[in-house]
Amino acid sequence: MLIVDAHQDLAWNMLTFDRDYVLSAAETRRSERGSLAPEVNGDTLLGWADYQRGRVAIIFSTLFAAPLRAKLGSWDTQSYVDERQAYERYRAQLDHYHRLMDEHPEQFRLIETLADLESMLSNWQQDAQGSQDHPVGLVILMEGAEGVREAGNLEEWWQAGVRLIGPAWAGNRFCGGTREPGRLTKDGYELLEGMSDLGFGLDLSHMDEPAALQALGAYSGVIVATHSNALALLEGSDSNRHLTDRVIQGILERDGVIGIVPANAFLLEGWKRADGREHVTLDRAAAQIDYVCQLAGDARHVGIGSDYDGGFGLQSVPVEIDTIADLQKLVPLLVEKGYSHSDIEAIMGGNWLRIVREVLPLRL
Repeated sequence: MLIVDAHQDLAWNMLTFDRDYVLSAAETRRSERGSLAPEVNGDTLLGWADYQRGRVAIIFSTLFAAPLRAKLGSWDTQSYVDERQAYERYRAQLDHYHRLMDEHPEQFRLIETLADLESMLSNWQQDAQGSQDHPVGLVILMEGAEGVREAGNLEEWWQAGVRLIGPAWAGNRFCGGTREPGRLTKDGYELLEGMSDLGFGLDLSHMDEPAALQALGAYSGVIVATHSNALALLEGSDSNRHLTDRVIQGILERDGVIGIVPANAFLLEGWKRADGREHVTLDRAAAQIDYVCQLAGDARHVGIGSDYDGGFGLQSVPVEIDTIADLQKLVPLLVEKGYSHSDIEAIMGGNWLRIVREVLPLRL
């Protein structure tokens, strides 16, 4: 099964911890032993060899930085104080992706057009047995739109290769976000209008529910939630980080896709790293997938959005997971739930491929 993972914060990790994703996860763990990175972010789950073993063909690779008020620690070099600095942070991360691909074209390649996508997929699909190594395709996703200084700035980001934008992480001038409620603002509506004109995909992840519902009504383009789980299965949670059934239904009605996060804090309400991971299993991730499928009445609207290395690592994922490659262990769990081979292919990657084909231009 090919995997398309709709959310990985690669550039943030490369610039914050100097992580080298050309290495395997095991090599990075050895090199980081005793350093700050595993202490504050956990042991990495990602690496090129692990992408190959797990047949992770496409990654939505983020541009992400936190506002200064939400700085993750004194070590967080990527936080920003204002829109100008947010723009600079995001441009530096985008430049880092381009440098990665220029220096390692046999490992990573940018996907900007449909031709790029089909070329990338042909490498993987012709090698059904996984006997050869293949480049991993990166689709650029902006998480939090503070790097867009004004709606007219969107053209620059499109030309630079960004294909999806999530307006929020925390709350900002566009809308409410995680732990900071709020509706769409005038700037938010202008952002959506500009995004629609250019053809960006809209990522509702992190948006406060009222803002997400407004966006569902206002946005004419492709709508997804790249890395969000269903609030209904997180008993006792009132966090606006998770998707309410109203937002899920709105995404389904727009033929969108939701990326389930197979991380413990998204699978078991109140879980903390100190609790250990022994009692959190991938069954909970399979249940999240099944919940969306049952609401939809089909398997067309759910996928994986791991968020791996996004503020957590090995210590914070289900016990069966050692690296990203182990997401293939979801396959037998879905078989047990009665999903067909074609359904599981769609869930593991096919649904995201449909979305990518909708947002990519034929040519530049």
